[in-house]
Amino acid sequence: MSTIAFFGLGNMGSGMAANLVKAGHTVRAYDLSSEAVEHAEKAGCIATSSTKHALDGADVVVTMLPAGKHVKSIYFGADGIIENVQDGALLIDSSTIDVDSAREVIEAAEAKGLNMVDAPVSGGVAAAAAGTLTFMVGGSKSAFAKASIYLEAMGKNIFHAGEAGNGQVAKVCNNMLLGISMIGTCEAFALAEKLGLDAQTFFDISSTASGQNWSMTSYCPAPGPVSSAPSNRDYKPGFSAAMMLKDLRLAQQAAGAADASTPLGAHAEELYTKLETANKDDLDFSGIMKLIRGEL
Repeated sequence: MSTIAFFGLGNMGSGMAANLVKAGHTVRAYDLSSEAVEHAEKAGCIATSSTKHALDGADVVVTMLPAGKHVKSIYFGADGIIENVQDGALLIDSSTIDVDSAREVIEAAEAKGLNMVDAPVSGGVAAAAAGTLTFMVGGSKSAFAKASIYLEAMGKNIFHAGEAGNGQVAKVCNNMLLGISMIGTCEAFALAEKLGLDAQTFFDISSTASGQNWSMTSYCPAPGPVSSAPSNRDYKPGFSAAMMLKDLRLAQQAAGAADASTPLGAHAEELYTKLETANKDDLDFSGIMKLIRGEL
Protein backbone atom coordinates (compact mmCIF):
# COMPACT_ATOMS: atom_id res chain seq x y z
CA MET A 1 0.00 0.00 0.00
CA SER A 2 1.07 3.58 -0.63
CA THR A 3 1.37 6.82 1.26
CA ILE A 4 -0.73 9.43 -0.54
CA ALA A 5 -0.64 13.19 -0.12
CA PHE A 6 -4.13 14.50 -0.88
CA PHE A 7 -4.71 18.21 -1.54
CA GLY A 8 -8.23 19.65 -1.80
CA LEU A 9 -10.84 18.24 0.56
CA GLY A 10 -14.00 19.89 -0.71
CA ASN A 11 -17.28 18.17 -1.53
CA MET A 12 -15.59 15.92 -4.08
CA GLY A 13 -12.13 15.54 -2.57
CA SER A 14 -13.36 14.50 0.86
CA GLY A 15 -15.14 11.44 -0.51
CA MET A 16 -12.24 10.54 -2.77
CA ALA A 17 -9.72 10.73 0.07
CA ALA A 18 -11.95 8.61 2.30
CA ASN A 19 -12.15 5.89 -0.36
CA LEU A 20 -8.37 5.79 -0.67
CA VAL A 21 -8.24 5.16 3.08
CA LYS A 22 -10.83 2.39 2.72
CA ALA A 23 -8.61 0.81 0.07
CA GLY A 24 -5.85 0.52 2.66
CA HIS A 25 -3.65 3.47 1.73
CA THR A 26 -2.18 5.98 4.17
CA VAL A 27 -3.62 9.38 3.22
CA ARG A 28 -1.95 12.58 4.39
CA ALA A 29 -4.61 15.27 3.92
CA TYR A 30 -4.19 19.01 3.43
CA ASP A 31 -6.65 21.82 2.75
CA LEU A 32 -6.80 25.53 3.51
CA SER A 33 -10.02 24.82 5.44
CA SER A 34 -9.28 23.43 8.90
CA GLU A 35 -12.85 22.14 9.03
CA ALA A 36 -12.27 20.12 5.86
CA VAL A 37 -9.08 18.66 7.32
CA GLU A 38 -10.90 17.71 10.52
CA HIS A 39 -13.61 15.97 8.47
CA ALA A 40 -10.93 14.05 6.55
CA GLU A 41 -9.26 13.05 9.80
CA LYS A 42 -12.54 11.55 11.00
CA ALA A 43 -12.58 9.49 7.79
CA GLY A 44 -9.17 8.04 8.64
CA CYS A 45 -6.80 10.51 6.97
CA ILE A 46 -3.75 12.01 8.66
CA ALA A 47 -4.15 15.77 9.14
CA THR A 48 -1.24 17.90 7.87
CA SER A 49 -0.45 21.59 8.21
CA SER A 50 1.41 22.47 5.02
CA THR A 51 2.27 21.26 1.53
CA LYS A 52 5.68 20.00 2.65
CA HIS A 53 4.16 18.31 5.71
CA ALA A 54 1.63 16.48 3.52
CA LEU A 55 4.37 15.36 1.11
CA ASP A 56 6.49 13.83 3.87
CA GLY A 57 6.97 10.19 2.89
CA ALA A 58 4.36 10.33 0.12
CA ASP A 59 4.95 8.32 -3.05
CA VAL A 60 1.65 9.39 -4.61
CA VAL A 61 0.02 12.84 -4.80
CA VAL A 62 -3.65 13.52 -5.60
CA THR A 63 -4.94 17.07 -6.10
CA MET A 64 -8.57 18.17 -6.39
CA LEU A 65 -8.62 21.95 -6.71
CA PRO A 66 -10.99 24.64 -8.10
CA ALA A 67 -9.11 26.11 -11.07
CA GLY A 68 -5.92 26.16 -13.11
CA LYS A 69 -4.40 28.98 -11.08
CA HIS A 70 -4.74 26.92 -7.90
CA VAL A 71 -3.21 23.85 -9.54
CA LYS A 72 -0.22 25.80 -10.83
CA SER A 73 0.20 27.52 -7.48
CA ILE A 74 0.48 24.24 -5.56
CA TYR A 75 2.63 22.40 -8.11
CA PHE A 76 5.08 25.17 -9.00
CA GLY A 77 7.57 27.19 -6.95
CA ALA A 78 10.13 26.45 -4.27
CA ASP A 79 7.45 25.25 -1.85
CA GLY A 80 5.45 23.41 -4.51
CA ILE A 81 4.78 19.74 -5.09
CA ILE A 82 7.16 19.27 -8.02
CA GLU A 83 10.17 20.59 -6.10
CA ASN A 84 9.40 18.82 -2.82
CA VAL A 85 7.88 15.44 -3.60
CA GLN A 86 10.19 12.45 -3.40
CA ASP A 87 11.92 11.14 -6.52
CA GLY A 88 9.83 8.82 -8.66
CA ALA A 89 6.52 9.90 -7.17
CA LEU A 90 3.25 9.59 -9.09
CA LEU A 91 1.15 12.76 -9.45
CA ILE A 92 -2.61 12.71 -10.18
CA ASP A 93 -4.50 15.94 -10.73
CA SER A 94 -8.26 15.38 -10.66
CA SER A 95 -9.15 19.07 -10.83
CA THR A 96 -11.21 20.31 -13.78
CA ILE A 97 -9.04 23.03 -15.33
CA ASP A 98 -8.09 24.50 -18.70
CA VAL A 99 -6.25 22.20 -21.08
CA ASP A 100 -3.17 24.43 -21.42
CA SER A 101 -2.58 24.57 -17.66
CA ALA A 102 -2.91 20.80 -17.36
CA ARG A 103 -0.34 20.26 -20.09
CA GLU A 104 2.02 22.86 -18.64
CA VAL A 105 2.05 21.22 -15.20
CA ILE A 106 2.51 17.71 -16.58
CA GLU A 107 5.38 18.86 -18.82
CA ALA A 108 7.11 20.40 -15.78
CA ALA A 109 6.58 17.26 -13.70
CA GLU A 110 7.95 15.00 -16.43
CA ALA A 111 11.00 17.26 -16.78
CA LYS A 112 11.77 16.38 -13.16
CA GLY A 113 11.40 12.66 -13.85
CA LEU A 114 7.95 12.37 -12.28
CA ASN A 115 4.97 10.47 -13.66
CA MET A 116 1.82 12.59 -13.88
CA VAL A 117 -1.71 12.37 -15.28
CA ASP A 118 -4.63 14.75 -15.50
CA ALA A 119 -7.69 12.83 -14.33
CA PRO A 120 -10.83 14.98 -14.04
CA VAL A 121 -13.99 13.26 -12.88
CA SER A 122 -17.65 12.95 -13.67
CA GLY A 123 -20.37 11.72 -11.33
CA GLY A 124 -20.86 14.36 -8.66
CA VAL A 125 -20.68 14.33 -4.88
CA ALA A 126 -22.68 11.13 -4.41
CA ALA A 127 -20.39 9.20 -6.75
CA ALA A 128 -17.30 10.63 -5.03
CA ALA A 129 -18.58 9.32 -1.70
CA ALA A 130 -19.61 5.96 -3.14
CA GLY A 131 -16.38 5.44 -5.08
CA THR A 132 -18.21 5.22 -8.41
CA LEU A 133 -16.74 8.21 -10.25
CA THR A 134 -15.79 8.19 -13.91
CA PHE A 135 -12.19 9.28 -14.54
CA MET A 136 -11.05 10.71 -17.89
CA VAL A 137 -7.27 10.42 -17.89
CA GLY A 138 -4.61 12.14 -19.96
CA GLY A 139 -0.94 11.23 -19.88
CA SER A 140 1.55 8.60 -21.01
CA LYS A 141 0.54 4.94 -21.07
CA SER A 142 3.02 4.15 -18.31
CA ALA A 143 1.73 6.95 -16.07
CA PHE A 144 -1.85 5.85 -16.70
CA ALA A 145 -0.99 2.26 -15.77
CA LYS A 146 0.58 3.41 -12.50
CA ALA A 147 -2.36 5.71 -11.68
CA SER A 148 -5.07 3.13 -12.42
CA ILE A 149 -4.79 1.28 -9.10
CA TYR A 150 -5.53 4.51 -7.20
CA LEU A 151 -8.23 5.69 -9.56
CA GLU A 152 -9.98 2.33 -9.25
CA ALA A 153 -10.20 2.88 -5.49
CA MET A 154 -12.15 6.08 -6.16
CA GLY A 155 -14.06 5.29 -9.33
CA LYS A 156 -15.97 2.74 -11.35
CA ASN A 157 -15.11 3.76 -14.92
CA ILE A 158 -11.50 4.63 -15.79
CA PHE A 159 -10.73 5.80 -19.35
CA HIS A 160 -7.37 6.63 -20.89
CA ALA A 161 -8.10 9.58 -23.19
CA GLY A 162 -4.60 9.81 -24.63
CA GLU A 163 -1.83 12.38 -24.24
CA ALA A 164 -1.40 14.87 -21.40
CA GLY A 165 -4.35 17.23 -21.14
CA ASN A 166 -6.76 14.95 -22.97
CA GLY A 167 -8.54 14.12 -19.73
CA GLN A 168 -9.50 17.78 -19.55
CA VAL A 169 -10.51 17.75 -23.22
CA ALA A 170 -12.87 14.83 -22.60
CA LYS A 171 -14.30 16.47 -19.48
CA VAL A 172 -15.12 19.87 -20.99
CA CYS A 173 -16.54 18.37 -24.18
CA ASN A 174 -18.71 15.96 -22.20
CA ASN A 175 -20.01 18.67 -19.89
CA MET A 176 -20.66 21.08 -22.75
CA LEU A 177 -22.84 18.37 -24.28
CA LEU A 178 -24.52 17.78 -20.90
CA GLY A 179 -25.31 21.49 -20.48
CA ILE A 180 -26.73 21.71 -23.99
CA SER A 181 -28.87 18.58 -23.57
CA MET A 182 -30.17 19.77 -20.20
CA ILE A 183 -31.33 23.06 -21.70
CA GLY A 184 -33.00 21.25 -24.59
CA THR A 185 -34.74 18.87 -22.19
CA CYS A 186 -35.99 21.78 -20.10
CA GLU A 187 -37.35 23.51 -23.20
CA ALA A 188 -39.19 20.35 -24.28
CA PHE A 189 -40.84 19.83 -20.88
CA ALA A 190 -41.74 23.51 -20.59
CA LEU A 191 -43.29 23.54 -24.07
CA ALA A 192 -45.22 20.32 -23.41
CA GLU A 193 -46.59 21.84 -20.22
CA LYS A 194 -47.63 25.06 -22.01
CA LEU A 195 -49.47 23.00 -24.62
CA GLY A 196 -51.36 20.95 -22.05
CA LEU A 197 -49.27 17.78 -21.78
CA ASP A 198 -48.27 16.93 -18.21
CA ALA A 199 -44.67 16.10 -17.32
CA GLN A 200 -45.25 12.44 -16.46
CA THR A 201 -47.05 11.66 -19.69
CA PHE A 202 -44.44 13.45 -21.78
CA PHE A 203 -41.69 11.61 -19.87
CA ASP A 204 -43.34 8.23 -20.43
CA ILE A 205 -43.49 8.91 -24.17
CA SER A 206 -40.21 10.71 -24.85
CA SER A 207 -38.08 8.52 -22.56
CA THR A 208 -38.83 5.60 -24.90
CA ALA A 209 -38.69 7.62 -28.13
CA SER A 210 -36.00 9.42 -30.12
CA GLY A 211 -35.80 12.34 -27.68
CA GLN A 212 -34.51 10.14 -24.86
CA ASN A 213 -31.31 11.37 -23.18
CA TRP A 214 -29.52 11.18 -19.82
CA SER A 215 -30.76 14.61 -18.69
CA MET A 216 -34.29 13.31 -19.08
CA THR A 217 -34.16 9.74 -17.81
CA SER A 218 -31.61 10.05 -14.98
CA TYR A 219 -31.87 13.71 -13.96
CA CYS A 220 -35.25 14.92 -15.18
CA PRO A 221 -35.50 18.73 -14.74
CA ALA A 222 -39.29 18.61 -14.45
CA PRO A 223 -40.52 17.64 -10.97
CA GLY A 224 -42.23 14.29 -10.74
CA PRO A 225 -41.00 11.67 -13.21
CA VAL A 226 -37.59 10.82 -11.67
CA SER A 227 -37.94 10.71 -7.89
CA SER A 228 -34.19 10.96 -7.20
CA ALA A 229 -33.68 14.04 -9.40
CA PRO A 230 -32.88 17.44 -7.80
CA SER A 231 -36.05 18.84 -9.38
CA ASN A 232 -37.95 17.01 -6.64
CA ARG A 233 -35.88 18.73 -3.94
CA ASP A 234 -36.39 22.29 -5.17
CA TYR A 235 -33.20 21.90 -7.23
CA LYS A 236 -30.88 21.38 -4.28
CA PRO A 237 -27.59 20.76 -6.06
CA GLY A 238 -25.88 17.53 -6.82
CA PHE A 239 -23.90 19.36 -9.52
CA SER A 240 -24.44 23.08 -9.22
CA ALA A 241 -25.21 25.56 -11.97
CA ALA A 242 -22.03 27.40 -10.94
CA MET A 243 -19.95 24.28 -11.64
CA MET A 244 -21.68 23.77 -14.98
CA LEU A 245 -20.96 27.37 -15.91
CA LYS A 246 -17.30 26.88 -15.01
CA ASP A 247 -17.10 23.90 -17.37
CA LEU A 248 -18.97 25.71 -20.16
CA ARG A 249 -16.53 28.60 -19.88
CA LEU A 250 -13.60 26.19 -20.05
CA ALA A 251 -15.16 24.64 -23.14
CA GLN A 252 -15.52 28.04 -24.79
CA GLN A 253 -11.94 28.93 -23.89
CA ALA A 254 -10.75 25.69 -25.48
CA ALA A 255 -12.97 26.21 -28.53
CA GLY A 256 -11.52 29.67 -29.03
CA ALA A 257 -7.96 28.39 -28.81
CA ALA A 258 -8.72 25.60 -31.31
CA ASP A 259 -10.77 27.84 -33.63
CA ALA A 260 -13.70 25.40 -33.24
CA SER A 261 -17.33 26.37 -33.85
CA THR A 262 -19.55 25.62 -30.84
CA PRO A 263 -22.65 27.85 -31.22
CA LEU A 264 -24.86 25.77 -28.92
CA GLY A 265 -22.10 25.59 -26.33
CA ALA A 266 -21.78 29.37 -26.48
CA HIS A 267 -25.53 29.82 -26.04
CA ALA A 268 -25.56 27.37 -23.13
CA GLU A 269 -22.87 29.49 -21.45
CA GLU A 270 -25.01 32.60 -21.96
CA LEU A 271 -28.05 30.99 -20.34
CA TYR A 272 -26.15 29.68 -17.33
CA THR A 273 -24.55 33.11 -16.96
CA LYS A 274 -28.09 34.46 -16.51
CA LEU A 275 -28.50 32.14 -13.51
CA GLU A 276 -25.25 33.51 -12.11
CA THR A 277 -26.40 37.10 -12.67
CA ALA A 278 -29.66 36.30 -10.87
CA ASN A 279 -27.66 34.86 -7.93
CA LYS A 280 -29.25 31.46 -8.56
CA ASP A 281 -26.13 29.57 -9.58
CA ASP A 282 -26.26 27.72 -6.26
CA LEU A 283 -29.16 25.72 -7.70
CA ASP A 284 -28.51 22.37 -9.31
CA PHE A 285 -27.64 22.76 -12.98
CA SER A 286 -31.05 21.30 -13.83
CA GLY A 287 -32.44 24.42 -12.13
CA ILE A 288 -32.01 26.12 -15.52
CA MET A 289 -35.63 24.90 -15.81
CA LYS A 290 -36.65 27.86 -13.67
CA LEU A 291 -35.10 30.24 -16.20
CA ILE A 292 -36.72 28.47 -19.14
CA ARG A 293 -40.11 28.63 -17.41
CA GLY A 294 -39.68 32.34 -16.77
CA GLU A 295 -39.64 31.92 -13.00
CA LEU A 296 -36.45 33.97 -12.52
